[in-house]
Amino acid sequence: MSPESRHAVIVFDGVCVLCSRWVDFILRHDRAGRFRLAAMQGQHGRALLVAHGLSPDDPVSFLLVDQGQGYSDTDAIARVLGQLGAPWRIAGATLRAIPRRLRDPAYRWIARHRYRLFGRRAQCRLPEPEQAWRFID
Repeated sequence: MSPESRHAVIVFDGVCVLCSRWVDFILRHDRAGRFRLAAMQGQHGRALLVAHGLSPDDPVSFLLVDQGQGYSDTDAIARVLGQLGAPWRIAGATLRAIPRRLRDPAYRWIARHRYRLFGRRAQCRLPEPEQAWRFID
């Protein structure tokens, strides 16, 4: 049984500072352990990107795989927020209230410029030992 069949998997850019902060946010607020995390630089994260039609070499999208279904961009973010409880559920609903034609281009602009705006790490983010079970690869 694959990790994404038991738990939703978030594929993130392991060298992106913004993405690493998103991972920290997930670890802090996902107290139920619903989400597993896979760096796009790892074998599993890369395979999930390819399987869902996203380029692992030039990713400009966030990927959530939940029960075999892939969600990207702001739909993925809203789905994650919706599973974290209040007040994050409200934030996810608010995000969904904005038309996708407005929110996704804004998200993709940030994603394309993430290294310039937020920085880049020299190597992938490594989990703390007590959080290692949440990471795939």
